[in-house]
Amino acid sequence: MTKIKEIPVLERPIERLINNGVEALSNEELLSIILKTGTKDKSVKELSLELLKEYDFNNLNEISFYDIQKIKGIGRVKAATIIALFEFSKRISSKYQSLNNIKIDSSDKVFSFFNNKLKNKKQEHFYCIYLDNNKRVIKTKLLFLGTLNYSTVHPREIFKEAYLVGASSIICVHNHPSGNITPSKNDIELTNNLKSAGMFLGIRIDDHIIVGNDKYYSFFEQNLM
Repeated sequence: MTKIKEIPVLERPIERLINNGVEALSNEELLSIILKTGTKDKSVKELSLELLKEYDFNNLNEISFYDIQKIKGIGRVKAATIIALFEFSKRISSKYQSLNNIKIDSSDKVFSFFNNKLKNKKQEHFYCIYLDNNKRVIKTKLLFLGTLNYSTVHPREIFKEAYLVGASSIICVHNHPSGNITPSKNDIELTNNLKSAGMFLGIRIDDHIIVGNDKYYSFFEQNLM
């Protein structure tokens, strides 16, 4: 077991980052800096290698707080640090940190916000964006969380929230974990039911957007709203 302090100073991750730039570091070295320390049985280098071996690098940001702790040597603090880092990175890469008070004048603007938020999710997440008379966002709320490919959506919950926040219209957004953005029969039926309910209640459904694999489908853009 090689400890960081046993590695020549200039070859240690932090010194290499300072002297050679962050791009020069391997994934293992970057993770070693994040984890900071190992355990009495494993060096931080070994801990990093085990984590990278256990989980495919491209899927690391999908690991849950509890999954990470299955690796011996990664406790609550280290797990929380990694999860927080992934979320921070996701927010930085997002064009918008929040939709609150932003005027929604295109489906692409909604997609720009939700693409990173919903990427790699294994369950369907159904969000509603509540807008005022000027198309500015009052609130964005996750209303339903489904199984791998199905989410049971209750229109009453969607419109109940709309009344509570004083919304004039709603944009619905959900993901397809499969990556296929073609609307399902259930998606089409739900959209039509929401449109009808909205007309009756005086709260318009402006769009229903399906997100998957860096693409989106907009019912509005397809002239189906």
